[in-house]
Amino acid sequence: MKIYGLVGKSGTGKSYQAVNLCRERNIVSIIDDGLFICQNKVLAGISAKRQPTKIAAVRTALFTEDDHMKNVRAVIEEAAPPTMLVLGTSDRMVDKIVARLGLHGIDERIYIEEITTEAEREIAHKQRHEMGQHVIPAPTFQLKRQFSGYFMSPMKIFRELGPWKGPSEKSVVRPTYSYLGEYKISEKVLSDIAECVKLEMGTVYHVVRVIVNGYRMENEEGMDVFIIADFCWNPDLPGQARAYQRRVAEQIEAMTMFNVHKVDIEVRDLVPEEISEEEETADPAEQPEVS
Repeated sequence: MKIYGLVGKSGTGKSYQAVNLCRERNIVSIIDDGLFICQNKVLAGISAKRQPTKIAAVRTALFTEDDHMKNVRAVIEEAAPPTMLVLGTSDRMVDKIVARLGLHGIDERIYIEEITTEAEREIAHKQRHEMGQHVIPAPTFQLKRQFSGYFMSPMKIFRELGPWKGPSEKSVVRPTYSYLGEYKISEKVLSDIAECVKLEMGTVYHVVRVIVNGYRMENEEGMDVFIIADFCWNPDLPGQARAYQRRVAEQIEAMTMFNVHKVDIEVRDLVPEEISEEEETADPAEQPEVS
């Protein structure tokens, strides 16, 4: 295996440039911030960018935890990539990473100043230090479980060169340690989302309650949502309920960035079709006043 090292200070655009460099040099795998990525797929590891502090992020990037290191080392041995790019903030850091992963030394060192302009590095510095944005050279959908609740957006690069064929994708995240405070979602927000889906689909008569049964972050699976609702009568009630489940899960993930592990629905009551239609068409002026 030929091992390349990409060295540059924090916030100079190493992760952004990594896939481009792999295409140019026919490098098939990347070690970046605790992740092992091979041909645009995350095969193993834990991203340093999901750690709560910068110190913890550095420890993760250096594979200091034995379980993390052993897992990634085993997957590398199984995948046996012919070439690898290791990212680090210094020569010493990339040397420590390859040593922890049981790899031989760096064969060729590439410095970020050699492949980027000063203007590009200034843009990367601004995005990192002023906007708190970090790039991961992997598709957003593959990082979804690790980054449940983090702000993410995809950056698609459409090219077909070398081993990284097809549209490659990089992801922009805002790690916990770059926030000022914590990011939390209240049950009221989820109730409002469920209510909006109800109005959109027209199959639910009344959303009684929405309960969140924990975020299951230790398993990286996201939240469990339990909805109690009254449905409008329909001969295909199971199908309507499943469609509502799917749509609620989609909207919660899109609006909150939390991964939804499951949505359970309890149908408390069925409302006859004629009653629900009467309420929808009733003129508010004709309703009796309540004294």
